[in-house]
Amino acid sequence: MKIRKSWYELLKKDFESDSFKKLQEFLADENSRYTIYPSEENIFSALNAVPFDEVKVVIIGQDPYHEPGQAHGLAFSVQGNTAIPPSLVNIYKEIESDLGIKCEKSGDLTRWAKQGVLLLNTTLTVRRGQANSHRGHGWEEITGRIIDLLSKREKPLVFLLWGSNAQAFADRIAPQHLVLKAPHPSPLSAYRGFFGCKHFSKCNDFLKQNNQTEIDWH
Repeated sequence: MKIRKSWYELLKKDFESDSFKKLQEFLADENSRYTIYPSEENIFSALNAVPFDEVKVVIIGQDPYHEPGQAHGLAFSVQGNTAIPPSLVNIYKEIESDLGIKCEKSGDLTRWAKQGVLLLNTTLTVRRGQANSHRGHGWEEITGRIIDLLSKREKPLVFLLWGSNAQAFADRIAPQHLVLKAPHPSPLSAYRGFFGCKHFSKCNDFLKQNNQTEIDWH
């Protein structure tokens, strides 16, 4: 599993813990019997795409997409030649309504990550065809630690917490940061308040107020 040096140094103790060793044993067993997503080199793509000091926005997802050709390590994002999943379709709808812009037809959100958006799933791997299959096996300790490290930063960040899974982190986030909550953008819940939340304009307004470059959400 490849990980950017700056993140590795911050998480070194976590990677050396007994909990992470158990997680590695679990993943080795899963890999020997099932197909796991994303591929090993993409597990830490979210961290590899954005250096710790350059994170401006954090979007917390649940776990990777679990069908072939989708997951590549960024929450809500799929590989460029894959159909855009329903939750991301709804995210694009809200962006277009909120900002009056047209989003790209690709579901690959690397373009956001390059601007400082950390697209972090709570669980970083999944068994093919089985959502939440790797939940509760140790990833949450690593991702929780990532949130804690970001929360301690003095430079203000924006946390976009969509759905109860992401909102469980709200109490861990320090007051200098902007926390925006809404229902999950999935078709089951988007109409309960995700549509119309205007998180993307609110995010950019906050960044601008804090002398940071706005995100191009197209």
